[in-house]
Amino acid sequence: MSADDTPHSTAQAPTSANAMWGGRFASGPDAIMQAINASIGFDQRLYAQDIAGSRAHAAMLAAQGILSSSDAEAIREGLLTVLSEIETGAFEFRVDQEDIHMAVESRLTQIIGEAGKRLHTGRSRNDQVAVDFRLWVRDQCDAAIAGLTALMRAFVVQAEAGADWIMPGFTHLQTAQPVTWGHHMMAYVEMLARDRSRFEDARRRMNECPLGAAALAGTGFPIDRHMTAAELGFDRPTANSLDSVSDRDFALEFLSAASICAMHLSRFAEELVIWSSAQFRFVRLSDKWTTGSSIMPQKKNPDAAELLRAKIGRILGAQVALLTVMKGLPLTYSKDMQEDKEQVFDAADTLMLGLAAMTGMVSDMQAQVDTLRAAATSGFSTATDLADWLVRELGLPFREAHHVTGTLVAMAERKGCDLPELTMGEMHSVHPGINQSVYSVLGVENSVNSRQSYGGTSPVQVKAQISRWKALLG
Repeated sequence: MSADDTPHSTAQAPTSANAMWGGRFASGPDAIMQAINASIGFDQRLYAQDIAGSRAHAAMLAAQGILSSSDAEAIREGLLTVLSEIETGAFEFRVDQEDIHMAVESRLTQIIGEAGKRLHTGRSRNDQVAVDFRLWVRDQCDAAIAGLTALMRAFVVQAEAGADWIMPGFTHLQTAQPVTWGHHMMAYVEMLARDRSRFEDARRRMNECPLGAAALAGTGFPIDRHMTAAELGFDRPTANSLDSVSDRDFALEFLSAASICAMHLSRFAEELVIWSSAQFRFVRLSDKWTTGSSIMPQKKNPDAAELLRAKIGRILGAQVALLTVMKGLPLTYSKDMQEDKEQVFDAADTLMLGLAAMTGMVSDMQAQVDTLRAAATSGFSTATDLADWLVRELGLPFREAHHVTGTLVAMAERKGCDLPELTMGEMHSVHPGINQSVYSVLGVENSVNSRQSYGGTSPVQVKAQISRWKALLG
């Protein structure tokens, strides 16, 4: 059936063309086309950016003499009215208006008449959506930067409270060496700082204005793209009109930064799940971030951390989805690119929820200091200190010291004791050069205090890093 032959009555009975969809679509292919083509259901989130872009465009048209000052003033006032209607819930979004751009322009024309029809002079929906979406993603970068800063501050507070609390450090989730609580908290500050810098870097790179590229080739009207770029807070206009309307790298970069950040959130969420278990009892979360069981009254489940750990998959999936949309598109705009927004919207919402939830949990959690220290003394956590002592005091090659230490660990394991509980005679049976001073390095306090290298776990080093970050975060 040709487009001209397509029935337009929504009252007719379903045809064979849409029978498989049942009653959801009352007419033929035109209703199906409208459903797949319209984006107003989700891109209405761009209303503030769309109106800002239109106001900047109208002001530029007037400055260039393309639009009369009276029409520009009517457009400016009319757009403010549309903005107010949307923000107060009085605006009616209709699917037949297809997208946010047509919805705003249609309502503007209803309000101010003929002048509203002149707004679209010198632009296209292609560059209009490009600037709207870029403005929205730029705002999300700012929100992510603020959210990350708040979370970093929460970790710094925890680190400062426990700069010298001793806990086990793990590799393979096996006890490795004693570290400090403050050191562990500051590890996440470093991760999140990299995340923040990625959003800052992405924001700098996306801060070019595509408005004025028109459909794909620019426009014959004497527009001033530098004026609209400055009005919208961009550093400069984009330099190639073809790239301007087809580029979605800014959204992909946002999703890339969000995915790495989400992975970091998920790692700490996993630690909270483990640490709050009855087997670890490293931390206690309050009722604000836990739930009970419908059948087991003793349960206190870390549901917030578990949900955050799961929701991260939506962000990772969004990045893959948008890469898949873009990977096969020739220049310039294709309708496929309408599928660029929903996953970005969802990823941004999920990221901001995750940052807020993690900030709450980090601020709320209570370290169980005695349990942490007891765990640090188990698992032969000072074995590396013993090996280092053998090298430093007895001059053994490290590989030989490693072998001697391993033999002593096996001996302690057979006895069911820790290394400090081995007698001097037992140690001499493995290496006769060992003396009483060895016990000075086998305590967990001595272990962490000895790690004085820059970035190490000693309280002195941890406090130095805390001071540095407190100054940086303000």
